[in-house]
Amino acid sequence: MIDPDTRAADWVADGEAEAAEDAEEMPLSMRLSIADALTLGNATCGFMAVYFTTTGILIPHLTGSGVETGMARHSAATAVILMLGAAIFDLFDGIVARKLRSSPMGAELDNLSDLISFGLAPAYFVLVYGMVADDAHQKVSAVAAIVVLLAVVLRLARFSCVTMKDGMFQGMPSPFGALTVVSIVLLELPFIPTLLAIIGTAWLMVSRVEYPKPRGVLAVAMLSWIVGAMAMLAAWAFDAPGGQLLLQTGCALQVVLGAVIPLFATARRVNTFRDNRRESREARQAQAAQLP
Repeated sequence: MIDPDTRAADWVADGEAEAAEDAEEMPLSMRLSIADALTLGNATCGFMAVYFTTTGILIPHLTGSGVETGMARHSAATAVILMLGAAIFDLFDGIVARKLRSSPMGAELDNLSDLISFGLAPAYFVLVYGMVADDAHQKVSAVAAIVVLLAVVLRLARFSCVTMKDGMFQGMPSPFGALTVVSIVLLELPFIPTLLAIIGTAWLMVSRVEYPKPRGVLAVAMLSWIVGAMAMLAAWAFDAPGGQLLLQTGCALQVVLGAVIPLFATARRVNTFRDNRRESREARQAQAAQLP
């Protein structure tokens, strides 16, 4: 007679063997890595940002309940904090992928998640802002939202096709662009300046301006800035003393950074071009001097 404990042990061993065989037979492209899990966290944050924008801002506006100065503070802050959380996931999935590994579909997952968190979520935020601010601006804000979404789509598609020199992005990175767009909205400037600033940010995302990748000290600075922005949003959401001033200061700094970085990048590119021309001219003059 077979001992029940022995039979149970055999079943467990058989199950483990079948699981190992299934893992070996599973295509490599279907295995998720730690970096991929972080990327999926990015997508989840983006979707939840859309959810809170809808339930906390748009629906109260349409029903006429619970709207504070044209925007529900808590839901707006939560939506933006989720976009910031998506940026943190996006920052760390790249670091983890470089240190450990990423699955063959990691790059595709990253682009799709970025499209949700930094394309759809901020574009939808712009659309709802236009509807809440003034129904007369609804169609114009819809156009601005489409411009933001298409800019992110084009930027992500170009990122997959164009090879840049190491350590640089071409065009404003989509997380930075999304946060700049949302900061412009939260500043609650007059509609026309807000619209122009949003379209200008969308243009920067598809421009040829070079931006440094967040690595090393820059990555730490970016993470610190995101955490600080979360704290400002929380202070504003709970109406803490000075919370409104903190929010406006943080948003203004984000917009200023979005405007200043391209200027420095353009100046550096112009200086590099001038240096190359001068070196080329000096080389030609040296060759001419050597001729008999």
